[in-house]
Amino acid sequence: MAEEQEKDNTWVIVGVSIAAIVLLVVLLKKDETKHLQSGAVASLQQETFTKIEKRKTSNNSSAEAISGK
Repeated sequence: MAEEQEKDNTWVIVGVSIAAIVLLVVLLKKDETKHLQSGAVASLQQETFTKIEKRKTSNNSSAEAISGK
């Protein structure tokens, strides 16, 4: 009697899993970079650099006042 072979779905499961993971990564990456398009990061960087420059100039003027110049 001929035995019926069970169909091996291993490669189908592996393929679907890989496709789902790639799709998930693409969707999450798109969501991750959404905040960069709004310009909020650029304005925060500009504000930070402005504050750093103010701090540098205030530190320099304090050092000059201390040295007696």
